[in-house]
Amino acid sequence: MAGTINKVILIGNLGDQVKMHYFDDKNSVGRFPIATSESYTNKTTGEKVTTTDWHNIVVRNKLAEICEKYLSKGDKVYVEGKLKNRQWEQDGIKRYSTEIQVNEMTFLSTKKNAETSNNTQAIPTPNSPADNKKATEENDDLPF
Repeated sequence: MAGTINKVILIGNLGDQVKMHYFDDKNSVGRFPIATSESYTNKTTGEKVTTTDWHNIVVRNKLAEICEKYLSKGDKVYVEGKLKNRQWEQDGIKRYSTEIQVNEMTFLSTKKNAETSNNTQAIPTPNSPADNKKATEENDDLPF
């Protein structure tokens, strides 16, 4: 393969509010952590184990402003971007950080949207098993 690729796709929950930084030239940067979790069962003890990884997310300009307006701690998001490693010196100590610089994002759940929909319309409830059975009986002529 002749080229290289640097692409990250994550689905996770915000660990904190979006922290915004504004610059004189009308640019802005938003930063926030998201958590991704993985669960498995320990074969020797039968105990369910969950591990959580934290990722530093960076959004810029209009996307950052949208994130600040609509996202809050706990919201689930889909992010797509690239890994960026940074290093700097603080008080004589070298610091390192790996960030995901986002170029595409989808809000999967936001508390602000949930509050708005609760006030304006009822949330549909899933059908009960009895309702599903009745619907299946009515469609007995299905080919499978």
